[in-house]
Amino acid sequence: MNAKLTMVAASLALALSSAAQAGEVEVLHWWTAGGEAKAAQGLKASLQAKGHTWKDFAVAGGGGDSAMTVLKSRVVSGNAPAAAQIKGPSIQEWAREGLLQPMDAVAKAEGWDAKLPKVVSDVMKFNGQYVAAPVNVHRVNWLWANAAVLKKAGVKAPTTWDEFFVAAEALKKAGVIPLAHGGQNWQDFTVFESVALGVGGPEFYKKALVQLDAATLNSATMDKVLETFRKVKAYTDKNSPGRDWNLATAMVIKGEAGMQLMGDWAKGEFLAAGKAPGKDFVCAAAPGTAKSFTFNVDSFALFKLKNSANQAAQRDFASAVMSPEFQELFNLNKGSIPVRTDLKMDKFDDCAKQSNADFLATAKGGSLVPSIAHGMAVPSAVEGGIKDVVSQFWNNDSMTVAQAKQRIAAAAKGS
Repeated sequence: MNAKLTMVAASLALALSSAAQAGEVEVLHWWTAGGEAKAAQGLKASLQAKGHTWKDFAVAGGGGDSAMTVLKSRVVSGNAPAAAQIKGPSIQEWAREGLLQPMDAVAKAEGWDAKLPKVVSDVMKFNGQYVAAPVNVHRVNWLWANAAVLKKAGVKAPTTWDEFFVAAEALKKAGVIPLAHGGQNWQDFTVFESVALGVGGPEFYKKALVQLDAATLNSATMDKVLETFRKVKAYTDKNSPGRDWNLATAMVIKGEAGMQLMGDWAKGEFLAAGKAPGKDFVCAAAPGTAKSFTFNVDSFALFKLKNSANQAAQRDFASAVMSPEFQELFNLNKGSIPVRTDLKMDKFDDCAKQSNADFLATAKGGSLVPSIAHGMAVPSAVEGGIKDVVSQFWNNDSMTVAQAKQRIAAAAKGS
C-alpha cells in the first residue's frame, strides 16, 4: 500500500512540475490562407502536446507588411509576443535593438549547426548566437500553370521569356487570362525579381539586387529587365490591383487563368484544393531560371520574455519548429521544403523533390540567391524603396524605363 501511495505521490509531483512549466506561446504570423493555415495548426498541436497554451496572433496579408506594423506597435508598448515571423536582415535589425532572446542552449543540444546549411544558419544568428528558428526553404522563382488550360491552348510551360510571350498569346486566344496576378507591391516585386534573374542571370542578379552595385543597376541589362517586366503586365487582367496572392492562385486552379509567377507557397493552395502536381498543375522554374534558385526562408525570431514558464514554452517552441516531425508535416502542407538537410523527401511530391535537388545543387554552384522581394537580401528600408519604384513602374505606363532605372538606383543608395 505504501509503495502504491509513493507512486501516486511521485506521479502527482511530476504532473505539478509539468504544470508549473506549462506556459503560453503567443505567435505572430501571417499564415491565414488554406495550405498555410493547415500548416500552422501542426505547430500549435505540437506545443499543446507539451502542455503549453498557444495564443494565435495572426495578421492577414501574404507579404507580412501588415504584421510588421502591428509587431512594432506591440514591441514599443513593451508587450512583445514570444515569437514573430521575421526573416532575413530584419532579424539582425531586431537583434541589434537588444530585443531577441538567444536560443543557443536549444540549438547546441539539438545540433542545429550540423543540420542547417551555413547560408541559412548565418541568417538566424546575431553575434554568433541563434536568435531565430528557421522553418523551411521556399523557392520563389516558380511558374505555376493549369495543365488542362495549357493543353487547350496548345502550349507547354515556357522555359524562356520569349516562350512565355508566345504561350501568353496562345492563352489569350483561347479565352483565358494568361497570367494571374495580385496587384500588391510585394507580388509585383516577386515577378520583377524572376524577370531580373531570367533575363540577366544569377551574377547580374547578385550584383544588382543583393550587392546593389550602381553600375549594374544602371546597365543595359537592367533596361532589358524593365522592358520585359512591362511586357509581362500586358498579360494580366484589369481586376488584378489589390488582389491577394491566393486568389490569383485560385484563378489558375479554376482554369480562369493559365499561369502564375509565385513562390512555392502557391503549391499549398493547389494541394488544399485536391489537385495533383504533374497531372492537374505544372510546376516549372520561372522562364530562364532553371539553374538558379531564389530562396525565402521563413523563420521565427524569439523575443525576450520575463515570465519563466513562458520562457520554457518559448524554448519548447524553438525545439518544435526544428523537429523532424514538424519540418515534414509543415512543409508537406506549406508547399516548401524542410530547412534541415538530413530529412528524407520520400513523402514529398515531384515539385518539392525538384526544389530540394535544385537547392542543394545551386548552393554548390553559386547560383543560390536570396529573394529581395521576400526580405532575404537587403535591409528593409532599401527593399521598401526599390519595391515602391517597381510597383510605380508596373502601374504607371507613362514612367519610362530610364526613369525607373534611375529611381531604382537612387533607392538602392537609400536616397
